[in-house]
Amino acid sequence: MTTETTPGEFRFRDIAVVAYAPSIVSAMGHGAVMPVLALRATDLGADASMAAFVVALLGIGSLATSLPAGSLVARIGERRTLMGAGALDAVAMTVAFLSSSVAVLAVAVFVSGMSWTAFLIARQGFLIDATPLSHRARAMALLGGSFRIGVFVGPLLGAGLIHVFSLHVVFLFAAAMSLCSAVIGGWMPELGRTRSREHVHLSVRSVLWAYRRTFATLGVAVVIIGISRSVRIGLLPLWADHIHLEASVVSLLFAGAALVDIALTFPGGWLLDHKGRQIVAVPVVLSVGIGCLLLPLTDSALTLGAVMALIAIGNGLGSGIVMTLGADAAPADGRAQFLGGWRLCGDIGGTGGPLLVSGLAAVFSIAAAPVALGVFSLAGAVWVGHWTGRADRLRLTGH
Repeated sequence: MTTETTPGEFRFRDIAVVAYAPSIVSAMGHGAVMPVLALRATDLGADASMAAFVVALLGIGSLATSLPAGSLVARIGERRTLMGAGALDAVAMTVAFLSSSVAVLAVAVFVSGMSWTAFLIARQGFLIDATPLSHRARAMALLGGSFRIGVFVGPLLGAGLIHVFSLHVVFLFAAAMSLCSAVIGGWMPELGRTRSREHVHLSVRSVLWAYRRTFATLGVAVVIIGISRSVRIGLLPLWADHIHLEASVVSLLFAGAALVDIALTFPGGWLLDHKGRQIVAVPVVLSVGIGCLLLPLTDSALTLGAVMALIAIGNGLGSGIVMTLGADAAPADGRAQFLGGWRLCGDIGGTGGPLLVSGLAAVFSIAAAPVALGVFSLAGAVWVGHWTGRADRLRLTGH
């Protein structure tokens, strides 16, 4: 457990393989699938709206199972959950590879989203036990960075596989990566099982009720962070189309932003550990707010790329911020159940961002949407700053 590891004894390289390799490998599979998921649905006969819904099912599956996944981790432990989630995702991606209808593909994508939530909660729980408090934020930041690396590399490998074979073979690649992550996860020590056997299993409802004020304050801050992060996924491609940029140029801009994200992962973790959570959490939301307000002024790849870089700086520095805040707030008893609720907050933000973009664009216009989102993010930064600052003070005083 964490308390058994002192800062002087701890080295990241001692846990690197079991802590981060499953995340990188699994994210490579997901990264390869995401760019072509809508295309696969279209190939099977889906229209544009149905293809978009199939893509959304990944997030919906994750959102729907956040709380049950936390309960599962509490009952069977992080290692077995990780292995089971990897195996389940491998089955789902194999079904997607073999699917001959949109309905079958949709079910496979939903199940994949379910497994992803359990995978993430198990990863987070293991790191809370495996790292001392002094290194916690860097551990969580590296976990966030490992996902970014996988999502960056995955599409590159997927493009090669599509060129050599066919589009749907990337699902088989994703299945292999998920199975590989399950195997690597089997090497992970089950640090939390001794603790969980010492306490009576708590219901998810009782844990969420006991910490309802935390969810209503710091949890809302996590929702705001999630919305701000996901806005760029829904808004920036639409704006690029609005100013008539070619798809290949947009892809290069996103790749450049991803590299900025990855490069700032460890510096962000260092800031979290040494300067507190507020100093990182606020720039995540603030960079989106400023970027959105600047977006209507962009009319070229260069100016749009500058705005994307600004947003990527905030997002990169905030790698692992949601998981770190959750690890700080999580109780010893009912930790997995709490983290399931925490994951739900993040999923609500991640799902709500694209819906907010879509709604604003439909009600107003694509030109007005960035301004409204910018104002929302600036206001949200005040809430995030207040409650993360309070969390910093409570953590330092031990109350």
